[in-house]
Amino acid sequence: MFLYFIPPILAILLAFLNFYIVTRKPEGTEKMREISLAIRKGADAFISHEYSVVFKLAIPIAIILGILTAWYVGISFLIGAVMSSLAGYIGMKIATRANVRVSNAARETKNIDKTLKIAFQGGSVMGLSVGGFALLGLVIVFTVFGYQLKPENLIIVKNALGINFIPFAMTVSGYSLGCSIIAMFDRVGGGVFTKAADMAADLVGKTELKLPEDDPRNPATIADNVGDNVGDVAGLGADLLESYIGSILSAIVLASYIFALTGNRFYFTVKKLIFYPLSYTMIGLLSSIVGIYFVILKKGAGKPHRDLNIALFTSAILSITGNFVFTYFYLGDTPNLESFGFKFGPLSPFFSSILGVFAGIMIGLLAEYYTSDEFSPTKILSQKSRQGTAIVISGGMALGMKSVFLPSLFLFLAIILADYFSGLYGVAMASIGMLSFVATSVSVDSYGPIADNAGGISEMAELEPEVRQITDELDMVGNTTAAIGKGFAIGSAALAALSLFASFIFSQTSPGETLNNVFEMLKLNIVNAKTLSGAIIGAALPFMFSGVLIESVVKTAAIMVDEIRRQVKEMPGILDGTVKPDYESCVKISASGAIKEMTTPIIIAIATPVISGFLFGTEFVGGVLVGTTLSGIMLALYTANAGGAWDNAKKHLEQGKLEGLTKGSPEHSALVIGDTVGDPLKDTVGPSLDILIKIMSVVSLILAPLFLAYHLF
Repeated sequence: MFLYFIPPILAILLAFLNFYIVTRKPEGTEKMREISLAIRKGADAFISHEYSVVFKLAIPIAIILGILTAWYVGISFLIGAVMSSLAGYIGMKIATRANVRVSNAARETKNIDKTLKIAFQGGSVMGLSVGGFALLGLVIVFTVFGYQLKPENLIIVKNALGINFIPFAMTVSGYSLGCSIIAMFDRVGGGVFTKAADMAADLVGKTELKLPEDDPRNPATIADNVGDNVGDVAGLGADLLESYIGSILSAIVLASYIFALTGNRFYFTVKKLIFYPLSYTMIGLLSSIVGIYFVILKKGAGKPHRDLNIALFTSAILSITGNFVFTYFYLGDTPNLESFGFKFGPLSPFFSSILGVFAGIMIGLLAEYYTSDEFSPTKILSQKSRQGTAIVISGGMALGMKSVFLPSLFLFLAIILADYFSGLYGVAMASIGMLSFVATSVSVDSYGPIADNAGGISEMAELEPEVRQITDELDMVGNTTAAIGKGFAIGSAALAALSLFASFIFSQTSPGETLNNVFEMLKLNIVNAKTLSGAIIGAALPFMFSGVLIESVVKTAAIMVDEIRRQVKEMPGILDGTVKPDYESCVKISASGAIKEMTTPIIIAIATPVISGFLFGTEFVGGVLVGTTLSGIMLALYTANAGGAWDNAKKHLEQGKLEGLTKGSPEHSALVIGDTVGDPLKDTVGPSLDILIKIMSVVSLILAPLFLAYHLF
């Protein structure tokens, strides 16, 4: 196991090295340092408060898990929670320190390439932390609880409550659930914070007061910039970390149950299949390190979009190549692979993983097509501003709805072919392949909020327009790359959810059952009344969940709108720049609203499978999972793409790309309102839905034997 520690520890050390290098850069003028400090203090205060709330809930959850299953499940849950929290915390720390240095680089050099490198190097701290801490925690679980992988322990056992489970599969499930809980808190809390501030700043600042974006006279502007860090950096990192671990979990659980249900006949093969996804992701992490540093160290030509794509494609190609060689030698002499549904021998799971990489790239490119102003859908949406606000909003909704079909088609192909190549284990490997270079994906995504913050600081510090032009170009590229990252997260959620669902079926087995019997159980009867009614409830759940999230954003934004209006009315000197706004009050409103509102969505995610299982049993829960997965994936794609298109349609005009239209015009106001409608969709609802799907799947997986034994109807 010692060798498995090397890649994650290397990634974490490089993250700290990049942190050190970025923070050694100059911060700029006194005004820039003052603004950056205000953003930093707000973000630090919120994340500290959020994590204090989270761990007050995480510890009781760990204890309950330990009682219901086994003590080691509670321990692994806490390890997962700590690793996810560390990644989010470190990423947020660098983001609030890199922003001002990016702004200063643009001010001093007027060079977009040098500015990009600082923003990307700052984002790489988050990316390397996500990959490093996710795998470090998993290796710790493998090392500490490795005795559970001995053939005499890799069996289905029954605890004091009568729950059947495989110890190691349950241990890794606990680790995954710990990561998922933190991801949900970070995404929901951060999403409510950032979008409440963003909506209020736009609605009052831009449409009522006709102030430019990030104008220092807008009382909500600091809160808006704080939100970019807690929502789009810490939240995004925890989100993809959770997706990463959920994908690995699904492959490990499937392999474990296949072993236990084949009478322990294939221990050598199954042990290799348990370690295979861990090894695969280690190679992916090393590939990501090369891809990240290729961009950091190269002499660029000032083309941000191309450079970020180079990082992604370099990482993907190296991961594919490295894992081909690894798979060929690692599984080459492995017997009985055909018993696990491997159609093409030892390379079968590798072929499945390639499908995941391909599907992830295609979903990402489709997200770019629908959301980037380089392509016709967003250009046309921006043009609709000439017909008014209602047309902009209707056009954005239509764009988002149409954008769902093609990504779904690629998901369908990936699932069908991955299953053909190597069964349900192959579907899990497709999800792992999609996220194998997650460190690079998160680096690219995290760069966006840093560039956005840099633009805000440039505006508030009243730097020359050329500086803001550089940061705006970087930010616009960041919006598109963020949409691509969301596509990867949503796609991996769909693939992992199917594998976790199969694991949910497996977890209902008892000692002595055969694999053939369980494969019969995997044929879910959708005509069954419990299953069908569960699917209906499950399909409705993402809409309920999304409504709660949007309402949370709206309630907090409404309070902040009133606060901004109050300040402008009572202190008229704010608008002529003679009186400094009370930024802190808006930060407090966002923080308190986010903390208050983030509990209900978490309860929905955890309580739904628990209540469903104890009332109606596993058939109903199976239906709920199917309904939630299908509805949630479609809704996540729609909200992410519609919101991204509205945002970039607004920026298309602001960049002077619509002839005859400028900032402050009625057409600009129409696009600002469209962007405001899309804000909670793309940055709160969309990213949270894939976490909802996986939390429900993992909770159901852990408690399925209990539901089987104890249900009312």
